[in-house]
Amino acid sequence: MERPKSRLKRIFAVLLILVLLLAGGAAAAAYYIKGELQPVEASEQEKVFEVVPGDGIQNISAKLQQEGLIRNASIFTYYVKWKKEGGRFQAGEYSVKPGMTTDEMIALLNSGQPSKNNRLTIPEGFTIPQIAEKVDEQLKLDTEAFLKAAEEYKPGSGGEILASIPADAKLKHRLEGYLFPDTYEVPKDATEAKLVDMMIAQLQTRVDSLPADWQDKLKQSGLTFHQMMTVASLIEREVVLEEERPIVASVIYNRLKIKQPLQIDATVQYALGKQKERLFESDLKIESPYNTYKNPGLPPGPIASPSLSSIKAALYPAESSYFYYVTKKDGSKGHLFGETYKKHLENIEKSKQTEKNAK
Repeated sequence: MERPKSRLKRIFAVLLILVLLLAGGAAAAAYYIKGELQPVEASEQEKVFEVVPGDGIQNISAKLQQEGLIRNASIFTYYVKWKKEGGRFQAGEYSVKPGMTTDEMIALLNSGQPSKNNRLTIPEGFTIPQIAEKVDEQLKLDTEAFLKAAEEYKPGSGGEILASIPADAKLKHRLEGYLFPDTYEVPKDATEAKLVDMMIAQLQTRVDSLPADWQDKLKQSGLTFHQMMTVASLIEREVVLEEERPIVASVIYNRLKIKQPLQIDATVQYALGKQKERLFESDLKIESPYNTYKNPGLPPGPIASPSLSSIKAALYPAESSYFYYVTKKDGSKGHLFGETYKKHLENIEKSKQTEKNAK
């Protein structure tokens, strides 16, 4: 059934053409239609849209407009019908670069040559086991085979950024943090090993997009690339609000500077191997090199795949005197920051009161 909103758009387009005909004649209407059939601005970034069995031309046109591949769904619909096309449009998932002409679009839909790729989306802050589950869920590739491919990976793409990973038996997963979270167009014949290589190559691409002085900043911090990625992963798992990432980075560095334990809950969650809504005192005593309540300094490696924002925060932290932070518990997902333990205790009480008032 045609949606009311789509119907209104179609009626509006028809009325507009009639108005143009009345106001300026056929020439004005033709000029308008010609403009609406012009290609959208060209781009190298492919868009993917799906034609499902039973989709009519109006649904297909609406999807094309929604993806920014045509200017006007109603005009496109009428043009297809005027050309006596649409009857041979093939179902499938299509990858299209914006800028294709109307006739090229029609030819593609008639060709029955849908996209040869599958789409995979890895959320920011995922661990390697979580990524493996997504790979299974979205691509139907084997979870264990993917984990094995990650463990046995030999640098193809991104060899430089993997160079600082230590040969440390304490590492839970050698490539943890290095499989960049993003949306990927994956060839349908891709293997688990190829997928790992794609993700590492994407991390290299994103690192290459950092400001030109990032390596100088890294050198000034005294950290290796691996340690910086570890800090970035801590930020990713602890912070939701974009503006707080550099501030939490400063807290981490301030603590490291005076050799104060980081005491980051996310590291305990990682050591436990599962997410818990609430950590208990017994959880904080778990024997693990990743437990930053028991072990000073950074954990052996990243605890998740950090976003580019978290990597930037790790490289460009804010300047602050903060050593503590606690969740506000007011629904904002923000934190209260404190310079002293006394202030931290006050912030904890404030957070508890906020939570109590919200109930």
